[in-house]
Amino acid sequence: MTVLVLDGVSKTRGGGAHATQALRDASLSVAQGEVVLLEGASGAGKTTLLAVAAGLLTPDAGRVLLAGRSLAELSPAERRRHRARVVGFVFQRSNLLEQLTVWENVLLMALLAGRPSGEARRATNEVFEQLDIGHLAPRGSGELSGGEEQRVGVARALVHRPALVLADEPTGNLDGASGGVVAEALATCAKARGAAVLVATHDARLEPFATRRVPIVDGRLGEGRSPQ
Repeated sequence: MTVLVLDGVSKTRGGGAHATQALRDASLSVAQGEVVLLEGASGAGKTTLLAVAAGLLTPDAGRVLLAGRSLAELSPAERRRHRARVVGFVFQRSNLLEQLTVWENVLLMALLAGRPSGEARRATNEVFEQLDIGHLAPRGSGELSGGEEQRVGVARALVHRPALVLADEPTGNLDGASGGVVAEALATCAKARGAAVLVATHDARLEPFATRRVPIVDGRLGEGRSPQ
């Protein structure tokens, strides 16, 4: 099943003399089980495309279909609820809440997605087991290494079983071993949980885990290709 469709999407950021066309007639689809790498240099439009895909930004032209629904046809409140249910986010830094334990940080995301308390707790335990991070559960965010923190960030993105996972430079601050663990966790998400995964990156270490690579240059998408 196709989870995300961008059809002829354009987006300008800023205004006046500072206006920049961040996306130019961009079309892309991502299906269940895929790990698609959106590859481009800084400023190429990767982050803007992820924001448009999630409904955080409204395109100037084109349409976005997310889990079968046109974002343009939803009110802002409906868009927020839809995003909370069907999208998981992984950022370069996880930004965990310092006052909560690791387990509570992940549980909170399941609750915010609308899961009942008992179901949210079961889902939290399940994702900790799947990603082999149960030993981190009682720790505070200040007790984690960079790689551990990012693995928890992946758990938080996956706990509510989103249809789409959007990752923005998820390995940018990590060493080789930690980056590989995070990349493998995202690939596991696609295969074991049937999610569509779209990763904005310029990190070649992620390529072995991809099903498809799509270049972006100055807001324009190139032709997708399978990894070598």
